[in-house]
Amino acid sequence: MKKVGIIGTGAIAGIHAAAIKSINNAELVAVCSSTPDRAQEAEARFGVKGYSDITTFLAHPDLEVVCICTASGRHLEPALAAAKAGKHLIIEKPIEVTLDRADQLINACQTQGVKLAIIFQNRFSSDYKKLKSSVDTGLFGRLLMGNAYVNWFRNKEYYSKSDWKGTIEEDGGGAFINQGIHTIDLLLDLMGEVSEVFGKVQTAYHQIEGEDLGAALVTFKSGAIGNITSATALYPGLPERIEIFGSEGSAILEGGKITHWKIKGEESKLEESQIFSSSGAADPMAISGILHQKQWEEFILSLETGDDYAVDGPTSRKSLELIRGIYSSSKKKATVKFPFKE
Repeated sequence: MKKVGIIGTGAIAGIHAAAIKSINNAELVAVCSSTPDRAQEAEARFGVKGYSDITTFLAHPDLEVVCICTASGRHLEPALAAAKAGKHLIIEKPIEVTLDRADQLINACQTQGVKLAIIFQNRFSSDYKKLKSSVDTGLFGRLLMGNAYVNWFRNKEYYSKSDWKGTIEEDGGGAFINQGIHTIDLLLDLMGEVSEVFGKVQTAYHQIEGEDLGAALVTFKSGAIGNITSATALYPGLPERIEIFGSEGSAILEGGKITHWKIKGEESKLEESQIFSSSGAADPMAISGILHQKQWEEFILSLETGDDYAVDGPTSRKSLELIRGIYSSSKKKATVKFPFKE
């Protein structure tokens, strides 16, 4: 039984707490918030010991795993403290908001010999796993194009009621790094390494520092190309969508479910999804916790077996690198080559 503590007690922490509670080999034992009052509220909410001092939190008896649910740009410092204390880490996406901060985090975990996982729960849906397996076995032939569309909407209160969402320092930007990154992670997992990108982002609707509208043209190292859009300004918000086109067939994953599947010479068959999927297209909390639970199950299992974990720091860095490249391309009005350095 792995003892788990959560740092950051906002809305997403509730989804993690429920996921931890639902699995047999993990137990939530402590939470850490930013002030004594918030820690007391969290203690009552989660029914475990609440702390406002991270040093005391990390000294909680038998604590082995730390889940970080703070604002994106506040991941590094508590992660460094936890890694130094010998705790394994599972962190909400993105890994951090700049490549330098991400690399500091990855290096610290490697130095301290602790495991690092980043939450990309959509990798664990049955429909995505089917798509990924089919791409990897060559069912679609040579990949020609891979597109990712995250044409979402957020009302103005989403940003006005937060002290960090949409800010450069603590959110890292806007629609790409916060909302689009989940689907971009899947696209990269399917299509492979990026060769270059040309991007354009802008703030069209919301009064925020980051972007609420953007598009990018990607060239992959394989020679395939792709389009990416990400937004929080497109009313009413449509389910996120991935399109894969190969020399032998194509597929579409929309809102976490396969909605199109066609292989040359085969009858098209769409099977009912085994796992409920949902989209945060218009409501950030309109997501199922089932996939968080599945990611937690696999992470805890990897701690017990010592096996490598697929959604680790270096893997999760790739989506951040592409997004930072898109931001740089938009600013420079020029194509950005990869590997990208800030």
